[in-house]
Amino acid sequence: TTSDYRVKENVTYTWDATTRLKQLKPARFNFIIDETNTLRDGFIAHEVSNVVPRAVVGEKDATEKYTDENGDEQTRIMPQTIDQSKLVPLLVKTVQELEARIKTLEDA
Repeated sequence: TTSDYRVKENVTYTWDATTRLKQLKPARFNFIIDETNTLRDGFIAHEVSNVVPRAVVGEKDATEKYTDENGDEQTRIMPQTIDQSKLVPLLVKTVQELEARIKTLEDA
């Protein structure tokens, strides 16, 4: 991820991360192909795309047709993926906002 200040503009440090973060819906689930049904913590990609669109790659409900080894046409799921590193700035900013709120309450 390019992060050099020389390639950026309109930089601002005053935005509300907590409100956006609260829109994310962490979930517990297992993958259908996992025979052990191991529960995992994570997100549903299309839900994240509403809050942090750049974190999600792919289209919701996308499929692809292909021909199998018998010459039959099949359809497969083209799953969305999440680049969870795109969530890190939101998390850090929220921690900073919460820390400021705690300090304000402690100083009152």
